[in-house]
Amino acid sequence: MIANDVLRGRFRKSFEKPEPVVPDAVNEYTIDLHWSHHCFRKGHRIMVQVQSTWFPLVDRNPQTFCDIYSAKESAFRKATHRVYRTQEMPSAVTFGEVRR
Repeated sequence: MIANDVLRGRFRKSFEKPEPVVPDAVNEYTIDLHWSHHCFRKGHRIMVQVQSTWFPLVDRNPQTFCDIYSAKESAFRKATHRVYRTQEMPSAVTFGEVRR
């Protein structure tokens, strides 16, 4: 693993004003993984994982807009994640480039 981070969807726009994620709506997420000095050589491949939990390393995500730490079992819902790759809704991973 080169980099990892946890960003709850409710904080995708602001940490000061959390917003619920609307089911079936397309949302933009910009996540800075704070990479430094890793070289991907020609022909290398990368894998990006999108998931709703990293349990037991990070607390369970109830998938509802509630206080996670006091969530009752009834607050937990199944979630479906979609990563779009169309011209109208493209997804991208962007890397900085350093040349020597």
